[in-house]
Amino acid sequence: MGGLFGCVSKSECVDEIFYGTDYHSHMGTKRAGLAVSNGTKFTRVIHNIQSDYFRSKFESDLPQLKGNRGIGVISDTDAQPIIIRSHLGTFAIVTVGKINNIEELATKIFTNKKHFAEMSGQGEISPTELAGILISESDSFVEGITHAQETIKGSCSMLVLTDKGIYASRDKLGRTPITLGKKDGAFAATSESCAFPNIGFEVEKHLGPGEIVLMHEDGCEQVKKPGDKMQVCSFLWIYYGYPASCYENINVEEVRYRCGAALARNDDEEIDFAAGIPDSGIGHALGYAMEKKVPYQRPYVKYTPTWPRSFMPQNQKVRNLVARMKLIPIKELINGKKILFCEDSIVRGTQLQDNVQDLYKCGAKEIHMRPACPTLTYPCEFLNFSTSQSSLDLAGRKAILKLEGNETKDLETYATCGSDKNLAMIEHIREQLKLTTLKYQKLNDLVEAIGLPKEKLCTHCWDGSSYF
Repeated sequence: MGGLFGCVSKSECVDEIFYGTDYHSHMGTKRAGLAVSNGTKFTRVIHNIQSDYFRSKFESDLPQLKGNRGIGVISDTDAQPIIIRSHLGTFAIVTVGKINNIEELATKIFTNKKHFAEMSGQGEISPTELAGILISESDSFVEGITHAQETIKGSCSMLVLTDKGIYASRDKLGRTPITLGKKDGAFAATSESCAFPNIGFEVEKHLGPGEIVLMHEDGCEQVKKPGDKMQVCSFLWIYYGYPASCYENINVEEVRYRCGAALARNDDEEIDFAAGIPDSGIGHALGYAMEKKVPYQRPYVKYTPTWPRSFMPQNQKVRNLVARMKLIPIKELINGKKILFCEDSIVRGTQLQDNVQDLYKCGAKEIHMRPACPTLTYPCEFLNFSTSQSSLDLAGRKAILKLEGNETKDLETYATCGSDKNLAMIEHIREQLKLTTLKYQKLNDLVEAIGLPKEKLCTHCWDGSSYF
């Protein structure tokens, strides 16, 4: 998914940009970058972070970064920031999201005899450069950013660093968040509000869908009002977000407690203790244990010093290795026990299958699994979550193919909680994973746990109901 951070100050603010961007490392994946300006000169650095952490890569660059405004990004797509010189002036841009009509927009750009410069080795078009080109087609930054947001299908939140300050623009339907912060003499924008406390910022507001603000040394002004419709990603609370972050004024960890409590209220299993698959499953499991009044224990511990998040490597074999090596089972807590695990979701099921085998080898008597969301039946169209070469990578789609001989047959029925076909799909997944029991969260309970009306949430992965 990725995350972004930007800051404007009356004084030097490189440290704030550096540490604020670092607080997005849990969201990303391939590359990171910073761009800083003193009003006349832009300085940019970009590094690959697949083999090392953000701070390790960028600490040696800090002495060359001078300025009172800048932007940073953790990206799971292209190398960012991009610096563009246009009739609007020189500007730097970072983006988060997914542009579904990127080839269509590129064709229009080629028709106008324009070109792309920031190409990958595979010839892939940079979504960030595309957004920059769209901005440059208008007569002002506000008109250009609005034009880009109206033209892009999918989602594309962005920060644009200019000689006037930093424009912060949340995507048209608000699938990804942007939170504004303030401290004496400085303003900041961030994807994750957890970036603020330790660098001295207080939350000012959460941008609305499609809203644009301009942050400068003397203040922060709204230059485009938010739209009425919102489709904020539900997975921000379930999986992506850091426990200390809030979106739409709703804290991530509190939502996970409520998700776990909802799972417990729908459960009658007799167990010895509840546990969470680290890291994001822990909050859900704590909520389950508190509601059910059963012990919470840690039969799995995560070794974090050298192993990255398992969704980072694109090669499935390497991803499986990372997932296996970073979780260490504690046999003394597992042997002879009936254990109920909470997990944020089951995407492919490959990692979980290995976990279950390890638990049985350690002597587990029963293994019950409670994902905090419904079965994934639709690939993500908006934020690269559950991105796969094929929808058949999803455990739910594999089950439908096995049951129907056609992975797309009766998808709506399979996605309906409690239907015969939904239960048959879940039973097939349970058998494949060799679990004692498997019960997914009900969509209505998930929506209630988040606390927003369903029409304001993107629930596409579970029911295919979202829109551009």
